[in-house]
This record gives sequence, structure tokens and C-alpha cells, in this order.
Amino acid sequence: MNQRAVRAAAIATFSIFAINGFVFASWAARIPAVTRVLELSAGDMGLLLLTIAAGSVIALPLAGTVVGRLGTANTIRVGGFTAAFGGLIVAVALAQHSVGFTAAGLFFFGIGIGLWDVAQNIEGADVERLLRRTVMPQFHAGFSGGALVGALVGAGLSALNVSMSLHLLVIVVGVCVAMVFVPKSFLPETHASGSKRTQATTALKGRSAWREKRTLLVGLVVLGAALTEGAANDWIAKASVDGLGTTEAGGAIMLAVFVASMTLFRFFGGKFVDKFGRVSVLYGSLGSALAGLVLFVVAPNMLLAGAGAVLWGAGAAMGFPMGMSAAADDPARAAARVSVVSTIGYVAFLAGPPLLGFLGDRVTIRWALLAIAVAIVASILTAPAAKPLPASEHQGALPS
Repeated sequence: MNQRAVRAAAIATFSIFAINGFVFASWAARIPAVTRVLELSAGDMGLLLLTIAAGSVIALPLAGTVVGRLGTANTIRVGGFTAAFGGLIVAVALAQHSVGFTAAGLFFFGIGIGLWDVAQNIEGADVERLLRRTVMPQFHAGFSGGALVGALVGAGLSALNVSMSLHLLVIVVGVCVAMVFVPKSFLPETHASGSKRTQATTALKGRSAWREKRTLLVGLVVLGAALTEGAANDWIAKASVDGLGTTEAGGAIMLAVFVASMTLFRFFGGKFVDKFGRVSVLYGSLGSALAGLVLFVVAPNMLLAGAGAVLWGAGAAMGFPMGMSAAADDPARAAARVSVVSTIGYVAFLAGPPLLGFLGDRVTIRWALLAIAVAIVASILTAPAAKPLPASEHQGALPS
């Protein structure tokens, strides 16, 4: 395939990951403000966040099939417009101080994010394969970079006391514009020798990837990494406010520190993977996440907690993108396996943090974060499953 078109698709994919991260983090950075506006406890806020997970749990298992029918570009558009619709509902609901309508908006937001996330990872896996080098961490760095900008914007708007409703309305407009233009540069849906997505759909109709031991083990690796990242996105700001006595803006800055560290390591992580291999990088990454998490929780002040956030962010950097690459090793089964691993990862990413909110009502949200350590250890134990598949175990290849 024309390498110029592949490079254009890589830039578009990076951009769509970045927009996704910006949207999610700009919301996450202001969770303390939403909690205050709606007068909710940590447990109540956890229940509210669970509506995002509910929407995504519905969308995620279907996303691979939707991609097979619509293609990645149109699936991302459907997801983006659905998420924007949910954001619009939330903006109006917060202005009216309505918990019920906020929950409804977050449900649609979750559906949209679920479709968007799986489709962007399938597109990213195809681009990585055609480039023949490890670039998935850089795409996820796009997500993290977008999240960093979103967190900083959230911190600034919080410090300026800008309403969350106005904040969301601006995001809704931006997402709608991006959905129209950015996916135009994705890989074409057809090649000279056949349809890229039709082949993926055929793979989906074969042996279920949900019954493959390696795919499920890779899913467990991603589960721990996703829970680590998702918990920080949703709760590190509030844990800093409640546990360390900082301001809402200070909590948002702590989130920005975490995201900045994760972004930096994702940008350069591909080179380490190509040099040392996936499994070695996963061991180092997950070990750093475990150490950083513990330091953040036990730190007596913001400085040490910030150091913990740096280690935590560095450790959270590689698990998810490496899991996506491992799932996509065999081109003929990539769509099915990426869909399964994405579903496992995003369920943890979205459903885990609300459950931590319930635990936080009993032991404070800061100490509740230690529960993530169990998932990190499980990911460390299953990391060898991410070892690249030998070519002899591939069932086919997409046309190039």
C-alpha cells in the first residue's frame, strides 16, 4: 500500500486518540466540581460514574462487528457523535442540578466512548502492521497527551470558576467538528486485492476469540493496566483534595502530573519494546506502577505524592498499548482479538473506578486506591502471554 497514505492514516489515528484523551480527561479533572455541584458523596459519585461503564459495556462487545459493517472511520464518527450527544445532556443536567439526567447523559457518553475506543485501536493496529514497527504506544501517547491538555484545561477552568456546563458545551462542538474531518485520512476500507474490513469481519465469524486462552490472558494484562490508568484519571484529583488537603485546582494539577509522565513514556516506549521485547517492558512498567501507587497513597505531602504520581504514570504507560499490539499479532484475527481485549480493558477502565468510589466511602478514596495493587500483580503474572506470536501461528495477513 502507498506509504504516504499509511503515514497520513497514522497522523489521523494519533489525532483521534488525542481528541479522545482530551475529552475524557477534561471531564475527569472536574469530577470534584461535579461532585460538589450535585452534592454527592464519593460512593454516590461512583454510582454515577458507573453509568458510563454501563453504556460502554453494551457497546464494547459489539464494536468489532460494527467496524466490520461500517469501517473504522464511520464507527468512530458514530461513537463521537453519540458521546457528544451524551455530553450535551450532561451540560444541561448540571445546569439544572439533576442527578438523573446527568446519569442519562453519561450513559450515552459511555456508549459513544466504547465504539470510538475499539475502532481507534483496530485502526491503530492496522497502521502499526503496515508501518512494520512499534507505534501503538505513540498512538496511546496521543491519548495521554490529549488527556494532559484536557487536565490542564480542567484545572484552569476550575481555578477560574467556569461552569462545567459551559465547559461541556464547548467540547461537544469541538468533537462534532473533529468527527467530520479527521477520519477522512484513515486507511481506505478497500485494497486492490480485497476488502480490509470484510476480512476482519470474516475472522469475527470464525472461532470465538473469547475462547482463546492467550487472548484472555492478554486481556488480564490489559485489565490491570487499564484499571491503573482509569482509577488515576477518575480519582487522583479527588484523592489529592480529600487526602492531602489541596484545592480542586491542585487536584487537577496532580492529575496532569500523572498524565504527563504517562505521555512521555508512551512517546518513547516503542523504542524500548523494539529493543528489549514486550514482556520485559511490561515487567518494568507494571512494577513502576505498583511502586508509584503505593508511594502516592502513603505520601505525607504533595511533593512525595507527586513523585508517586510520576512513577505511577510511567508504569501505566505501556500495558494497554502493548496489549493491543499483542492482540493484533495475527492480522487475520486482529479485529476479533482487539475487540475482546479492548472490552476487557475498557470494562476495567470504566467500571473499576466507580467500585473504588464505593470502597472510598468506607476507607477514604485515597486508601481505596490500594485495591488496584491486586490487579497490577495479576497483570505482572500474566505478562508472558503478550510475547509476540510466531509467524507459523498466524492464520493469514491483510492485503498490503
